[in-house]
Amino acid sequence: MAHKPLEKFGVGSENKGLPTELFILVLFNDDVNSFDHVLTSLIEVCEHTPEQAEQCTFLAHLKGEANIKTGPKSKLQEMGIELIKRGIKVEVRNA
Repeated sequence: MAHKPLEKFGVGSENKGLPTELFILVLFNDDVNSFDHVLTSLIEVCEHTPEQAEQCTFLAHLKGEANIKTGPKSKLQEMGIELIKRGIKVEVRNA
């Protein structure tokens, strides 16, 4: 039996208006931006709490990259463009 795309997330057919595909905004570590600049940008652009921004920035620093936001592609692309304008390396990927 084939599963509908959202069933694996516990979403049934009553939510037909929801996007069927989620995307991930990925933050990459670099040697250019300060920790504080990235923190402030994640708070302003991605609406992270200071704690979320700190965790994402720290993960990217340690592992080279970190998933910082999930959602519809268009929303993440808007955020990504703004972060890139601030000199921060990001990418939108399929979830």
